[in-house]
Amino acid sequence: MVQLDEKGRLSFANQNISSINAPEFASRLDEKDYQLIKWMDDMQQEAVVKKFNTKKLKPKEFLRKIYDPKTENKSFQELIEKKLENLRAKILENLHDKRLFEMGNDGNPIWREISIMPKKASVLFHFRRNEDNTHYFPTLKYAGERLEWQYKNAYLICHEPAWLVVENKLYSFKKDVDGKKLQPFLNKKFIVIPRKVEKQYYEKFVTQLVSAFDVYAKGFDIKVVRNQPNAVLSLSDLPSSPKTDLFGNQLSEPEEDKIVFDLQFQYGQYVFRAEEKRENNVELEQIEDNYIFHKVIRDLEKEKSYGDYLKDLGLPVKTSRFSIAKSKAFGWINNNRQDLQEKGIVIQQAGTLKGKKYFIGHAHISVEVKENIDWFDVHAVIKFGSYEVPFQKLRKLLLQGKSEFELPNGEIAVIPNSWFVNYSEMFAFLEEKEQEEAFSLVLKKHHIALAQELQESNLLQLTLSRKLEKLRDFSKIEDYDLPIGFKGKLRPYQKAGYNWLRFLAEYKFGGCLADDMGLGKTVQTLAMLAHQKEVNPGTTSLLVMPTSLIYNWELESKKFTPSLKILTYTGTQRVKKTDRFAKYDLVLTSYGITRMDIDILKGFYFNYIILDESQAIKNPSSIISKAVGELNCKQKLILTGTPVENGTMDLWSQMNFINKGLLGGQSMFKKQFLQPIEKQNDMDKAAKLHALIKPFILRRLKTQVATDLPEKVINVKYSTMTADQEKAYEEVKGYYREKIVKEMSIPGLKNQQFTLLRGLTQLRQIANHPKLADKKYESDSGKLEDVIHMLQATASEGHKVLIFSQFVRHLGIVKAHLDEQNIKYAYLDGTTKDRQAQVRSFQEDESVKIFLISLKAGGVGLNLTAAEYVFLLDPWWNPAVEAQAIDRAHRIGQENKVIIYKFITRNTVEEKIMALQERKMALAGELISTEESFMKSLSKEDIEALLD
Repeated sequence: MVQLDEKGRLSFANQNISSINAPEFASRLDEKDYQLIKWMDDMQQEAVVKKFNTKKLKPKEFLRKIYDPKTENKSFQELIEKKLENLRAKILENLHDKRLFEMGNDGNPIWREISIMPKKASVLFHFRRNEDNTHYFPTLKYAGERLEWQYKNAYLICHEPAWLVVENKLYSFKKDVDGKKLQPFLNKKFIVIPRKVEKQYYEKFVTQLVSAFDVYAKGFDIKVVRNQPNAVLSLSDLPSSPKTDLFGNQLSEPEEDKIVFDLQFQYGQYVFRAEEKRENNVELEQIEDNYIFHKVIRDLEKEKSYGDYLKDLGLPVKTSRFSIAKSKAFGWINNNRQDLQEKGIVIQQAGTLKGKKYFIGHAHISVEVKENIDWFDVHAVIKFGSYEVPFQKLRKLLLQGKSEFELPNGEIAVIPNSWFVNYSEMFAFLEEKEQEEAFSLVLKKHHIALAQELQESNLLQLTLSRKLEKLRDFSKIEDYDLPIGFKGKLRPYQKAGYNWLRFLAEYKFGGCLADDMGLGKTVQTLAMLAHQKEVNPGTTSLLVMPTSLIYNWELESKKFTPSLKILTYTGTQRVKKTDRFAKYDLVLTSYGITRMDIDILKGFYFNYIILDESQAIKNPSSIISKAVGELNCKQKLILTGTPVENGTMDLWSQMNFINKGLLGGQSMFKKQFLQPIEKQNDMDKAAKLHALIKPFILRRLKTQVATDLPEKVINVKYSTMTADQEKAYEEVKGYYREKIVKEMSIPGLKNQQFTLLRGLTQLRQIANHPKLADKKYESDSGKLEDVIHMLQATASEGHKVLIFSQFVRHLGIVKAHLDEQNIKYAYLDGTTKDRQAQVRSFQEDESVKIFLISLKAGGVGLNLTAAEYVFLLDPWWNPAVEAQAIDRAHRIGQENKVIIYKFITRNTVEEKIMALQERKMALAGELISTEESFMKSLSKEDIEALLD
């Protein structure tokens, strides 16, 4: 600030600026000014003391302890000076667009202006070797002109890097010259190095100077080497060891030994490791009395390109030295050998820790698979360099998990990891077969998927018949004519399923038909059995299923394949002899009977053995799994909507039944597939398992075949009463039959219809569940068991289902089961107040798969487009009531095709009501629209039939 002093002369005042008072000058400061002020604040004594005074000493005491000659702490002094130097360097680097002044001795802050030179000066260090000594001195140049700086009162205001003031001009330097290398020459022409210490001086000091800066020498040579680098991967062993606890006890098996890769770059005879960051290297060579400095200039961009290239090839290059598992290492070398050679990357072995010499030449495997009559012949040629290895030996090593073996020349060959990954599954399934007095390796035909998958990856050569080739894509399988004995029509997807079953039969493959529930697995199977009757007359097939399904199969067979002669092998009165089986085309039996009569059944050779609801044998240790495994037949088929319920092991048991050995033995399957998939989430193993079973599983989801389905598909599901249920039913039926027959014999009695209605209602309740008629009933119900089973099936397939019942208490029984199993559901009956909340829950909540609805309460105002299945738990007298629910299901089908199941209990009034419904509706059309009109339409013969 300029002002007049006491004598009227011009004078000025100045003020230090800091972060505290900087806002006062805000109008004249820019962003860089604020940063400069912050750095200058950090250089103040208070800031330095605050940063380094960790023991909280008083500032004077701290500084005295650090700088007092008696107590000085050199390391602390160096830390502080380094911090201040860094701050000075930052400030000076950011002053190029600012004015700089030197403060005078009188405290005048603008005593002399210092010009900051816009370009950087260069330094050339000189050495002149004489007979007695070596002279060393630097010269400076600025803008191509020699800069005179010695004996000019020049001074350094920063050392790291150097900032030099010469005649009011401030110079910075290229290559970040250290000011300490200039300081001795401010007032001295040169430094003399005596001959007696020159070698040591050259080695320790001059070598570093030649490496970092431009040097001109007389009396010795500096040779600059500018070769292109050659990349070298040097290999060495890194043995693994097991982990141990504090007491030396082994905690785990040792991991696979590793190979250490050391990435180096050769420039002629000079070698650099990849992680060394220096741009060059200087080595001193003495020849008699002469010295030569060899300066090798590195091409860091070229070196980086080598590192990037290796990364692109999959090598985990992070530093110059890294390790990977031995089998993976040699597999990587083998797979990328040609690329490495073309790139000029050399692989060499360093001294190994175990003294082994590894084979690092080219390893090659060629596998050929040819179709034979009943199997595939497998041949392979394996070479390590010029050495051919027997196929049997390699297969044995792979299956034992051994990756190393010795070649005839003593080198150790390491089997590439990719061979283990690609071929171990197929090799595990190979079998030895004696052919023409020699043993060869063969693959069963049901393992075709293994060979096809390897062929697709160009890992083997596969020769197949054109027909068998179609198993890769079943849509290309031949379209077969339906058998004459089949009476009905198949939807397009069902016809494709029939074609697939025919194809499997031709090649004697077992199959798994795993379509969604309701898509017609039964009718497809019956069509196939009708064809078997035509091509294999006089043969008998066995169909095993849950007891509750037997009646359904009987009815479906009468409808679609009436020519099939069927024996139902069930009940306590069954004849336990198999000689009568030969008179029939198909024997129907249950899993329970099969388990009990296995010693009888296994003595008969069946054409087909078919398991319906084959998840019954998902546990390979169960008695029924072992029992069906003893049955004898030509071919096998399983039917299920849920091939996997609990885990991967479910697949093994069922696949092993249809194609024995398809997935190997249990222990092999657990090791190869189950553990990697379930414990390690190994998606590659899951893909291999899928490829193995894919040709033999046909699964169509309802959504996939929606275009083939009508708007609504109505199925009847027949249930069988349990023993206690049947006893309760017969007691009530006997009571009402006697009572109604007696009333019918009395002329003019008006109570007949009421008694009949009450009796039939009670019988309908018992047909559903005896607890509806008798609260004290504690036993089970056949229909409830079937409903629960089918709910499990729809849930496992991810479908939503509506359940309608006339009886609210029946819904309550289902509801209690769902509560017990912690299964979420929506519920609606006449007492429900939050109807829309229940609808919203079913429509929008993916975890709510079930909606229980009273038939009458659900008649109005419902929009349930999320449902795909409808269960009608009980038939009603009036077909119009059922039609109302079915029509509502049809509206539901605006978004989804709906499959409807009507549950009917066999040998009960329900079954007879259905028959009456069909007859009455055919006669009266829509005239019968109420319960009363239905009751009035019943004749004496009708009533007697209902109560028979």
